[in-house]
Amino acid sequence: QLQLVESGGGLVQPGGSLTLSCAASGFTLDHYAIGWFRQAPGKERERVSCISGSGNDGKPVYADSAKGRFTISSDTAKNTVYLQMNNLKPEDTAVYYCAAGLGVHPAVVVKYGYGLDYWGEGTAVTVST
Repeated sequence: QLQLVESGGGLVQPGGSLTLSCAASGFTLDHYAIGWFRQAPGKERERVSCISGSGNDGKPVYADSAKGRFTISSDTAKNTVYLQMNNLKPEDTAVYYCAAGLGVHPAVVVKYGYGLDYWGEGTAVTVST
């Protein structure tokens, strides 16, 4: 059974950092794209970043809101994808989800938000004083 479990969310002050984890089970990361999304209260789900073991030569893709502050990475030994978030802002407050899709290109995920079939339950991030 393919499963994704996010962790690492919490309360952080503006300017602080958090690292989110997306632990995958039931499949390996090699041929899957893993994307991070977020949804703030009352807003639509937003694409954040995506990485693939096979697509885009393994290079990550970021939404404009994440460029320069967020870093996505994967650890194939742990079958886990991470989202390192620095210089967090109140507008980063949201529930963050990871999702997996077989063979989809990361740029397609970030630009169009489709191609991912399996979703985690999310982890909440609150940026506030």
